[in-house]
Amino acid sequence: MAASSSSFSPTDGDVKKLLEQINSAAEQGHLSAGAVTNLRAWLTEPRYAEYVPAIAEHVEAAKWQELDDAFWTIIPFGTGGRRGRMYPFGSNTINDRTIGESAQGLADYVKSQAGGKPLACAIAYDTRHRSRRFAQLCSEVMAAAGFKVYFLHGFRSTPELSFAVRYKKCNCGIIVTASHNPPSDNAVKAYWSTGGQLLPPHDRGVIDCVGRVTDIRRVSFDEALADGRIEYCQEEVDRAFLDAVKRQSRPGPRNLKILYSPLHGVGASAVLPALAAAGFDNVDLFGPHAEPDGDFPNVPEHVSNPENPRVFDPIIAQAKKDGAELILATDPDCDRVGCAAPETINADAPWKTLSGNQIGALLADYLLELGPPDGGRFTSDHYLVKTLVTTELMRRIGDAHGVATVGDLLVGFKWIGGVIDQRDPAKFILGAEESYGFLIGDHARDKDAAVASMILAELTARAKSEGLSLHEKLDALFVKYGCHGERTISVKMPGSEGMDRMKALMSQFRESPPTSLAGIAVAQSRDYLSQTVAPTGGRPEPLAGPKGNMVILDLAEEGNYVAVRPSGTEPKVKFYMFAYDPPEACRDLEATKDAQHKRLAAMQKDLEAFAGV
Repeated sequence: MAASSSSFSPTDGDVKKLLEQINSAAEQGHLSAGAVTNLRAWLTEPRYAEYVPAIAEHVEAAKWQELDDAFWTIIPFGTGGRRGRMYPFGSNTINDRTIGESAQGLADYVKSQAGGKPLACAIAYDTRHRSRRFAQLCSEVMAAAGFKVYFLHGFRSTPELSFAVRYKKCNCGIIVTASHNPPSDNAVKAYWSTGGQLLPPHDRGVIDCVGRVTDIRRVSFDEALADGRIEYCQEEVDRAFLDAVKRQSRPGPRNLKILYSPLHGVGASAVLPALAAAGFDNVDLFGPHAEPDGDFPNVPEHVSNPENPRVFDPIIAQAKKDGAELILATDPDCDRVGCAAPETINADAPWKTLSGNQIGALLADYLLELGPPDGGRFTSDHYLVKTLVTTELMRRIGDAHGVATVGDLLVGFKWIGGVIDQRDPAKFILGAEESYGFLIGDHARDKDAAVASMILAELTARAKSEGLSLHEKLDALFVKYGCHGERTISVKMPGSEGMDRMKALMSQFRESPPTSLAGIAVAQSRDYLSQTVAPTGGRPEPLAGPKGNMVILDLAEEGNYVAVRPSGTEPKVKFYMFAYDPPEACRDLEATKDAQHKRLAAMQKDLEAFAGV
C-alpha cells in the first residue's frame, strides 16, 4: 500500500500552505479538531514524511470527508485488536504506518517485560487483501527487534495462531485479520505468551508503547528467512494443532452428511481436517464459497458473517438438493462458526439457522452429558465460561450437571481466555459467546471454529441416532430449563460524528434510561462503567463485576433484560435483548416461543425509539 505515486516533494512553504488550507476547512466545519491535530502531525513530523505527498493531493482536491475519516482520531486497540478501514495513510486507518507502529509497539513492550531472555513471536494471516503484506511487515519489525519469528506461510486460522504461540513457547503473537468485517477492512490482533489476546496491564502497556513509536525498524523478510530469524513452521504447527483438536472428540455415531462453507476464508485449512480426523467422511465443500477471496464475492453485501442468516440461503438450497443434514459455516479467520439444520429429521423438513446462544447451549448440554474426552467425570471443579451477554441457559444447564459457570465477563473472548489461565485449565469445559465464538479444550486461548465444528457434527449425529434434529434437541432443553429467547441488533454510527452519537446515547442510557420496555417495567439498571446498580427511581449501590462500557436494564419479569454497549471493533452500538419463561410456562412451547418473539420485537421497537433510530 504505497503512500502515493506522486513525485511531489513539498517544501516548508508548501506544508505551511497545506496547514492554512486545513485550518480554513476546519473553520468552515469540514474537519474535526482531532483531524486537524493528527493532520498537522503527519505533515510536519519526519516519521510521516513519505505520506505527505498523498495527503497534499487530498488537501488540494478538498477531499475533506476522506481526510476527516482518516485522521479524526488515532485508531485504538479494542476487543479485537487494532481494526479498521484500509487507506494509504491516516492515523485512523489501517496502512503500513499504523500496522508498523502496532508491531513496533508490541515488540518494544514485550522486550521490556522479557528480562533479557530469548524472544519469539508467531505470526499468521487470513485471506483478506494485503494480509500477507502486513504479516510480512510485522515479521520484519519483530525480527529487527531481536525476535525469532515463527511464520505460518499460507492462510491459517486465528485459533491456530493462538495455539502456535503456546506450542512454540512464544512471548507473543500477531495475526492479520479483520474477522467478518467488510472487504475494505483489515486489522492486527496481538497475543500474549498465554496464546490469549492482550489483557490488563499488558494491553495498556502495548498501547502506550505504540503511542511512543517514532521509528519503525525493519529488516528484509527474505534475508531474515534465509538466515533463520524468520522460520516457516506451518506444516509442524498444522499437525500439532489438528492433534490437539482431535483430542476433544467424543466417540459416537458418525452417520451424517455435512455441507461446509468457509465463506471465502481460511476455514478449509482447519475445519475439513478436524472433521476428517473425527471420522466424518461424508463432508462436501460448498463451491461458491470455497475460493479464498478478500472480496467475499458470493455472500450478501460481501460480508462473510455467519451471524447473518442470509449467508445460509444458497447453502441451504444446495443442502436440500444434496440430502445434507447439517450445514457449517465459518467466518474468514475461522474463529466463529454458525450452523443450519432441518427442523426435523424428515427429508422434506424446512431448514433453520441456529443462533450463537442456541449453539452454545447445545454444546454445553452435549459435553456435560458425555463427560470429558478421557472418559472420566465432570465435578464441581469443572467449569463453563460465558460473557454477560451470552444466554443464561448455559448456566442453568451447568447447574443441573453440578459444574460451575463463570459468567460475569465483559464482551470479548480475551476475558474467557483469561479465566482459563486464572483457574485450572484442565477443568475447563466450554467457553461461549453469543457472537458464535466457542472454545472446547485448553489448546488455545481464543475461540476455535474447528473444534466447535467437530463437536457440533458429533452432537448432530448423536441427535440423529436418537431420531431428533438439532432444533428438537434445543426444544427439549427449553422444556427442561425454561424457554430462552434472544435478539441482537446493531446501530451503525460511523465517522467522528458517530463517535459523538455513541457517547451521547450511552450517557442517555445511564442518566435517564427507559422506565419500561415491551410493556414491562424496568426494575433496575446495572452500569458496568461506574460499577453501580440502581433500582428505578432509587439510589445507586456498588455493583460487583468487571468494569466496562456497558449498561444492563433488568426488567421486572425474571430473566428478561437488555444490554447496550458500543462495539470495541466497529463504529456501532449493540443492543442485546433477552426473554425468559420458566419450565412451567412451556407446556405449549410453540405458544411460549411465539409470545417471546413478540416480546423481543416490542423490546427492539422501544429501544430503537429511545435511541432515535
